[in-house]
Amino acid sequence: MTVNQPTDARELNPVTKTSKKRSAKRKAKAAAPVETPVMTRFFSRDESWLRFNERVLEEAVDATNPLLERVKFLAITASNLDEFIEIRVAGMMQRIEDGDNQAQAADEGGMTLEVRLNALTKQIDSFVRAQYRCWNKQLLPALAAEKIRVLHWKELDDAARKAALQFYTSEVDPLLTPVTIDPSHPFPRVLNKALCIALLLRHKRKPTAGIKTVPVLGVLTVPRSLPRLVSLPGKDGTNDFILLHELIESQLERMYRGYQVLESAAFRVTRNSNLYMQEEESRSVLESVRAELHNRRKGDAVRLEIECSATQEITQRLLTNFEMEAWQVFQTDGPVNLSRLMNLYSEAKRPDLKYPIFAGKEYKLGTKSTDLFDELRVQDVLLHHPFDSYKTVEGFVGSGAVDPAVISMKQTLYRTSADSSMFRALIEAAQSKDVTVVVELMARFDEASNIRWARELEDAGVGVFHGIFGLKTHCKLALLVRRDADGIIRRYAHLGTGNYNPVTARFYTDISLLTARPEITAAVQAVFNYLTAEAEGEAYRPLLVAPLTLAADLEKLIRRETEHAKAGRPASIVAKMNALLDRGCVEALYEASQAGVEIDLIIRGMCSLRPEVPGLSERIRVRSIVGRFLEHSRIFSFANGGEPEVFCGSADWMPRNLYERCEVVFPVLQQDLSQRLRDEILGTYLKDDVKARLLQADGSYLRAVPQGAPCSAQDAFIALSQGQRSAGEAEQI
Repeated sequence: MTVNQPTDARELNPVTKTSKKRSAKRKAKAAAPVETPVMTRFFSRDESWLRFNERVLEEAVDATNPLLERVKFLAITASNLDEFIEIRVAGMMQRIEDGDNQAQAADEGGMTLEVRLNALTKQIDSFVRAQYRCWNKQLLPALAAEKIRVLHWKELDDAARKAALQFYTSEVDPLLTPVTIDPSHPFPRVLNKALCIALLLRHKRKPTAGIKTVPVLGVLTVPRSLPRLVSLPGKDGTNDFILLHELIESQLERMYRGYQVLESAAFRVTRNSNLYMQEEESRSVLESVRAELHNRRKGDAVRLEIECSATQEITQRLLTNFEMEAWQVFQTDGPVNLSRLMNLYSEAKRPDLKYPIFAGKEYKLGTKSTDLFDELRVQDVLLHHPFDSYKTVEGFVGSGAVDPAVISMKQTLYRTSADSSMFRALIEAAQSKDVTVVVELMARFDEASNIRWARELEDAGVGVFHGIFGLKTHCKLALLVRRDADGIIRRYAHLGTGNYNPVTARFYTDISLLTARPEITAAVQAVFNYLTAEAEGEAYRPLLVAPLTLAADLEKLIRRETEHAKAGRPASIVAKMNALLDRGCVEALYEASQAGVEIDLIIRGMCSLRPEVPGLSERIRVRSIVGRFLEHSRIFSFANGGEPEVFCGSADWMPRNLYERCEVVFPVLQQDLSQRLRDEILGTYLKDDVKARLLQADGSYLRAVPQGAPCSAQDAFIALSQGQRSAGEAEQI
């Protein structure tokens, strides 16, 4: 995908040349100067995110990965980039248009929003070029060698054309609505990220003498309900496909009878998808979110992707309609919307080109336990998903519906699946017991489905709450109250790092803790009281709860290690999370490093901390692991002067998690489980030299270099789950 070359030097600045609509809001600004990057104490959030997506793209390029998994990684990079543009880039554009061109702090480079947007545009352009190089130069040839072909219409033989036309006639044509743009047919509302075809058309009828006819624009939306790749009959074991929009383009003359199709090109518009919520007394949170979702579909256009074969005339007409500028146009050297290549992964029936099927190990009860509740009265249960089966968690929640001894249930839901067994269990349990669910309506891009689930739960008699206005409910908690056989009422809790989603639990790494410890379960109850009544109190210990205590607690834990180091006691930190952006935490880590604390950070995505800088962070090492499973667990280990403590939870060290969400970080108090987290889990991640990339002081990432037998942490966990290594052997990995 390449940026349209600007015809005016002023167009190099994304925020200089504005549409009529936008120029009314602010004066045009001079082109931002080119600034030389300087070494700062913090990396830019957006640049760090782009480098994370580059690491995902590396997995698509890596020929040691199964071929169809590489296609999947490429599709993921495209989906990631979509979200980045419709949220982050769109947000920057919105702020600039609103007159906010505030510069970053000097220790972040001191760049204004305009300069940052300019830099991001160039980086995105470079990244997208790399995406299409991967597709055209590596994946397509490799797929063809494996008899998986994505063909053009002209390449189809008679049998394939016949099958394609039959599919078009029966499945595609009934869903199409061809539109010609003229005074009586205005430009249709193009929905966010909908694939469309733009056409230049000329009437076949003879023009009136002396009147020059001008080609008209046609627009056709490709049905979203159909797969983007259409399967075709192949020969000699081939898996053949044609892109849906190319099949439609082959039949344009049939749809636009009376016109000559001069040219056509597929395009897609990405819109601003931020939800701008405002508290209103007259509207519930649910209705506010629903209204904003409607607006999202029609948000301002922020990116136009179009096939590189498109002429300037088509491109310019689309630019004019969407009130966009040249810098926002990206030309694709291949399929528009690479994320839909996920269809190829699912439709190509080649298990030999995918990762082997893996099912996590199921938890086995102790010999004296008849059920999970018996087990939890004796000891806590720690699960490392997906290597430990998620069925244990499903069974825990499901018992609320089928176990008559369970008298009430409470649970948070951030994201789940439509056919989740836990969702059904909540509905069933509501028929005979008290059930309370806190549904986060603003889980990004799951808002619509969460609204449906909230209403379905309410209809079933579940008490549904939406947390505290202005705070997302991101904590992962389930609480069962049970009258046990001895007549005593006890609480049992699940606390996790991942969503209650059995589907994603198969390919996200997460931690689950099941416990009946009174101090923890009472604190979980207090958190639910906070979520349903905004009742604050001092009863949250030993939990760390955002936005109430978590930020301060984390800084205290880091500074405690600093004091241990100064006193000559054991002091170290190992922290695994998705992102590290909070300034207070980073500064505390810098101070700890300077005091002698050894710090290892395992951060999958964004990291603003600059590691291994002499005098600043020379004892801090940062690694990122991108592999088969999405690294989603958050684990924080502190040496604590020889009395180690380990915490897990739902929160990354980001301002939004610490101050704008309800999050829970919980201690793992049982010593053998705490040791498992430190040695078997964190220890193995730190030994990974296959999938790990090490963050350098200049912001680049380098692959770890194996010092002996290569170690892939995820492969090691799979082997351990399958019984190929004992727990003791795993500690030596």
